[in-house]
Amino acid sequence: MNASIRIPHSGYRITAEDALLLLQQDEETLLTRAANLRDHGHGRKVSYSRKVFIPLTQLCRDVCHYCTFAKAPKRLNQPYLTPKQVLEIAKAGQAAGCKEALFTLGDKPELRYREASEALEEMGYASTLEYLAAMSRLVFEETGLLPHLNPGVMSASEISMLREVSVSMGIMLETSSHRLSEKGGCHYGSPDKLPEVRLATIAEAGRQKVPFTSGILIGIGETRKERIESLLALRKLHEEFGHIQEIIVQNFRAKADTKMAHAPEPDISELRWSIAVARIIFGSEMSIQAPPNLSSGACADLVAAGINDWGGISPVTPDHVNPEAPWPQLDQLAIDSAKCSKILVERLGVYPMYAHQPAVWLHKPFHKPVRSAIDADGLVRESRWVAGVSAQPIPRIITTPGFIRDLSLDRVLSRASDGLELTQQEVERLFAARDGEVEPVLQAADAVRQKLCGDTVSYVVTRNINYTNICSYRCSFCAFAKGKKHEELRGKPYNLDPEVVADRAVEAWNRGAVEVCLQGGIHPSYTGQTYLDILSAIKTRLPDMHVHAFSPLEIFQGAETLGVSVDHFLGQLADAGLGSLPGTAAEILDDRIRVNLCPDKVNTQQWFDVIDSAHRRGIPTTATIMYGHIEQPVHWAKHLLGLRQQQQKTGGFTELVPLPFVHMEAPMYLKGHSRIGPTWREAVLMHAVSRLVLSPEIVNIQASWVKLGPEGVAQCLKAGVNDIGGTLMDETITRSAGAEHGQEMTPQAMESILAKANRPARQRTTLYADAKNERKVCSFNSLPQAS
Repeated sequence: MNASIRIPHSGYRITAEDALLLLQQDEETLLTRAANLRDHGHGRKVSYSRKVFIPLTQLCRDVCHYCTFAKAPKRLNQPYLTPKQVLEIAKAGQAAGCKEALFTLGDKPELRYREASEALEEMGYASTLEYLAAMSRLVFEETGLLPHLNPGVMSASEISMLREVSVSMGIMLETSSHRLSEKGGCHYGSPDKLPEVRLATIAEAGRQKVPFTSGILIGIGETRKERIESLLALRKLHEEFGHIQEIIVQNFRAKADTKMAHAPEPDISELRWSIAVARIIFGSEMSIQAPPNLSSGACADLVAAGINDWGGISPVTPDHVNPEAPWPQLDQLAIDSAKCSKILVERLGVYPMYAHQPAVWLHKPFHKPVRSAIDADGLVRESRWVAGVSAQPIPRIITTPGFIRDLSLDRVLSRASDGLELTQQEVERLFAARDGEVEPVLQAADAVRQKLCGDTVSYVVTRNINYTNICSYRCSFCAFAKGKKHEELRGKPYNLDPEVVADRAVEAWNRGAVEVCLQGGIHPSYTGQTYLDILSAIKTRLPDMHVHAFSPLEIFQGAETLGVSVDHFLGQLADAGLGSLPGTAAEILDDRIRVNLCPDKVNTQQWFDVIDSAHRRGIPTTATIMYGHIEQPVHWAKHLLGLRQQQQKTGGFTELVPLPFVHMEAPMYLKGHSRIGPTWREAVLMHAVSRLVLSPEIVNIQASWVKLGPEGVAQCLKAGVNDIGGTLMDETITRSAGAEHGQEMTPQAMESILAKANRPARQRTTLYADAKNERKVCSFNSLPQAS
């Protein structure tokens, strides 16, 4: 048995036989193994849900001997909360920043109490659960709160009905011991507490893909062996259906006026043992929860035992099930968590794994609200900041009092600062930085920037020319490309003649530009010759203009239409005057993401193949990453490490340009298929982590003013950024997605941003040489582009 749990993050599943042998283990060994498992699966995060508690009815047909929630009709003013009362509670929660509406109620009271059945009949409902469905829908539609339901035992049809109006449900197994349902047991006379009945409900919820909460109640007369058996029964169902999102280990609290008023409560050692055993049985990934209000002052004990979640905490309503135990204040809970070397994070009622897969786990009306509420980790977004929106403050990333630095993070930062290649796990650790961890990451990145690039910040005078917005590809994030049905998204389709493109290039030259950046949709009539003709039109009239043009997608498509290799086509383009390639079309370089993001675009290997050929021909490229949509930090890590490895082979990347997803008009967002872009923490970390991961291979890290705005760019200058991109003159793609930061940033405006940041400015060429003085003078003497 010792060997079976000796290595806590080996992925070993403890057998049922070995689980029973945990009864013989000393507590310290169990706690250590449980804590190690928890840390492997959840790192430093300990979560909670900000909820409002809605006790729809306190009538119940069961007579559990420890319960004060359930009351007889004569002890209640009314059988059910009215819709008005439900909404009043929900709106108070909404005003207090709650995301979850927790509906709790007694089990099928209409089967026991005439008052319940008459009240339901008067309101026009056939059952308590039908009324619950109506109130759940009402709360969601009126407040946007996401309902989590504790309906009790349910049939298949009732689960199906309630799945349509909630993001998650739950029923505590409490115990799998039949003994406690016999005479003298706490569940005697409670038909809905029979273990097989509750397990059948949990199983049916799994069949119907309902994110589900369950757990055990300790100290109600069960033995430790029976606790293990209960946990194993739940694990068996989870292994079959994968739907149990958390296991609650709840300690019995004796309450006056109950049959168990004088029963002994389990002490903290008993609770620690039970939590640790639950963690070991369920492994590193499961969320294990213990309510903090039921063990006041014992947060450290609960964390030491292996929990990673505090459950729902309400800033506005009491715990109606345990009214004698008030919720902790969230600020204090954050401090208590910090003292345990943990970071308090907020989640939704539906846990991250399920929030990331709404098409599987949620009814369609919840897809967009859930995705809009979460960050890349599936947790609640820390602020309202979104990429592309002007006149919004940059959120502060606050360090919780009592925060303890993590030595393992410091070791990763030390390795990165020395320019060593990080592992994927180390890169993910950097992206996981929150709270007081963020600032050390930003400082480390900025120190590397200062060492590698100095304090001067560069920019380039350029013009973006998007030669067509007609595209035969259907990237789900793109609001720029226009097919026949896309006129509602930012204007009508167009296709510029090569000479019109050249005219715009001449206008750019006359305004001091050293570069034109050419990109567009993949027009169905375009061939590789089209790109050659565009190049020829520009270079014939402007032989000294650097043409930065055609992403790996255009290169791949152009070569294919001409029936030549990518390498051959690149040679043709170089001979025609191509100076460099934009490394766009990268999005996220992981085909598991691309299959949904851009299924008909070049795949990851094809993108790298084009880049590799370009570099080997002496054609430099930029690199990009578009983040904040459907991907997760693991994909960011793989993407950046792939770029570093390519740079080590061919050395042709001039810079990395992180591109935060702008969601407002993106088709995938409008359909509820994406998040709403990165959070501010994710955006600033992307620049900082990119600097640390790519140093010293890729020297330049650029921030996009179009997506981040001037204030966002200024903050990124303290996080490893040494370049703020181009003046652009015409910016179409990001504005098509809904961005508000304009289409041009003049040299004067660029240098004003840098002056406010106390950073010297340098006007550069595409390849990071100093721009000629004549070009600089011309750029400063030019009037802004007419809009």
